[in-house]
Amino acid sequence: MADECRSVLFVCLGNICRSPTSEAILRHLLAQKGLDKQWKLDSAAIGPWHVGKRPDRRGLAIQKREGVPNTHRARQVCEEDFREFGLILAFDDENVQDLEQLRPKDGTAKVELFGKYDPDGVTIIEDPYYGDEDDFEVMYKHCYRCCQEFMKKNCSA
Repeated sequence: MADECRSVLFVCLGNICRSPTSEAILRHLLAQKGLDKQWKLDSAAIGPWHVGKRPDRRGLAIQKREGVPNTHRARQVCEEDFREFGLILAFDDENVQDLEQLRPKDGTAKVELFGKYDPDGVTIIEDPYYGDEDDFEVMYKHCYRCCQEFMKKNCSA
């Protein structure tokens, strides 16, 4: 992966479930390999509903159980993100469409589905927000698989 792509922004609808979970997992996995200082990671929302809030407690409970720290506060994606990050990873087709509509003319970031990294081939990472703890467990495992595969494809250490 080119150096300019060592900056990744995860974007989901509200930035309290899928995107902050994936950011935390990837940050944790990179730190375990001593690669965290080589990457710039963040996450953001399509919409403003949860700006400033911590991730959903159900997701945080799983991350705590798994030893994955998460101190993120929700924020909304902005035009500068399309210039500052090399890669923006979205969680469903609607996220991709929204991001392409938000992209400024000079935005250079590549936008793609994060689920394309799933070794099980499930490209859409479902939003667990209106579900229960089991839905968050499924989401966590899905994001974890994608993070592991992302590292296999993009980390040469």
